[in-house]
Amino acid sequence: MYEFVVKVATQEEAHFAEEISREMEASARARGTGIAKRTPEYLREKMLSGKAFIALEMTQHKVAGFCYMESWSNGAHIANSGLLIFPEYRRYGLARQLKAFSFEESKRRFPEAKFFGLTTSLAVMNINSELGYRPVTYSELTQDEEFWASCQSCVNYPTLTSKDKKNCLCTAMLYDPEWEKKRLQKPKPAVSVILETDKRLTSGNLALDL
Repeated sequence: MYEFVVKVATQEEAHFAEEISREMEASARARGTGIAKRTPEYLREKMLSGKAFIALEMTQHKVAGFCYMESWSNGAHIANSGLLIFPEYRRYGLARQLKAFSFEESKRRFPEAKFFGLTTSLAVMNINSELGYRPVTYSELTQDEEFWASCQSCVNYPTLTSKDKKNCLCTAMLYDPEWEKKRLQKPKPAVSVILETDKRLTSGNLALDL
């Protein structure tokens, strides 16, 4: 039986960076789509700056999953990127736990930011939907050129550029905190319910059971 811990990555987990980088590349290659390559140095920097989230298997002291946070447009747009679960730890619901933890931790730090993501994974789309993300067009995402530059190592980047960054194989999803505010502020319609038992309407010799 595995025992997992999901936490903010720190310097203590920085030695996993190379292993995570290799698995990210292998996972993208196996699917033929998807995760842009990230160097060990890049991932290590994320861990040291408190912008990475890691799942650890405590029995064997191994890394089981990983993702990291990026911010764009001066913090107006946030992405929890590079969600990865190592093959031997899949089918335990760990992706959902890790994604939810990173989302809530990022929202705590950036409560007014819009959260977005690009993915080809149906499982990730389902998890995002549970967290409140909605499918959107690419025009709803950040237009920060630095973000689109990060897609250059993806095998589908030529497709993205050929469509002027308006479409690609990935599905765009967005979470806007304003949606939640409007939902909570929306007044509920007044409903009056009257329950009556054994009510009878009688007119002359005619009795109707309701």
